[in-house]
Amino acid sequence: MSYREYVIAAYVAFALMLLWDYLVPKLQIRAALRAARRRHARQQPARPDAHQAPLSRD
Repeated sequence: MSYREYVIAAYVAFALMLLWDYLVPKLQIRAALRAARRRHARQQPARPDAHQAPLSRD
């Protein structure tokens, strides 16, 4: 491998690591937010059906 090829490979590896360091935290945050939304939805009491709700004449 010549010096030029080594430098190109080093820059490519550096760019890939920068991309990895940018994308992975974003994906982890997205997954954590999705899990928190699902957990919140499970903890909410079930809403009554519209057919079973009393009618209001106010």
